[in-house]
Amino acid sequence: MSTSRVAVTCPSCSPDAPTAHEVLKEGGLATVRCTECSHVHKEDLSGPETIERQVVVSQDGESFTARYELEPDEELETGDEFLLDTPEAIMQVRITSLQKESEERVDRVPAEDVQTIWTRAVGNVTVNLTLHPKDTKREETRSLELQVPGDEKFVVGDIVEHGEEKFEVKGLVVRNDAEGYMRQQFDHDGDMAFAKDLKRVYGRDQTSTAWSAW
Repeated sequence: MSTSRVAVTCPSCSPDAPTAHEVLKEGGLATVRCTECSHVHKEDLSGPETIERQVVVSQDGESFTARYELEPDEELETGDEFLLDTPEAIMQVRITSLQKESEERVDRVPAEDVQTIWTRAVGNVTVNLTLHPKDTKREETRSLELQVPGDEKFVVGDIVEHGEEKFEVKGLVVRNDAEGYMRQQFDHDGDMAFAKDLKRVYGRDQTSTAWSAW
């Protein structure tokens, strides 16, 4: 049976930097042996104290709650992303708001002072698409919803295919909580935004099939 290993400091040969240790005996104070100098000593492997906080997840117009475990002194900030383990799935979420016990909403706070973490699912997202017809003489436009990975890129000028839809990206509108963008609307060739940051995509239909009257 293999011996478990941990990375901890060694009082004999490496007091300032963690090194690999074999765990000889587990427990509150575990007995470990340094693989560098073979020094045997006691080490607390219980890990830092953690707290649980409520997380509200918004996804496709609906919301649900979950619990998230983190360290009390961990700093939380709107725009941060983390993996949330829920009964349904492990989800990538982005913090949209932080609520303290006083019900005050803040943009940054230590975990021990937060009551509720408000988030939005960004692992797989719905992108709203306004699709203009290929024939500009027609007045009809269509509003569609695309289900895509949050990290998928949309670039103005690119031809995109999703299922039966094929269109040229003509414009992008990013969400208010999206960070790292110089502005909220983009319409120049080469402008790019990630799906998880998009409020709406404007496109020009490129399919060869004729439009049917609805």
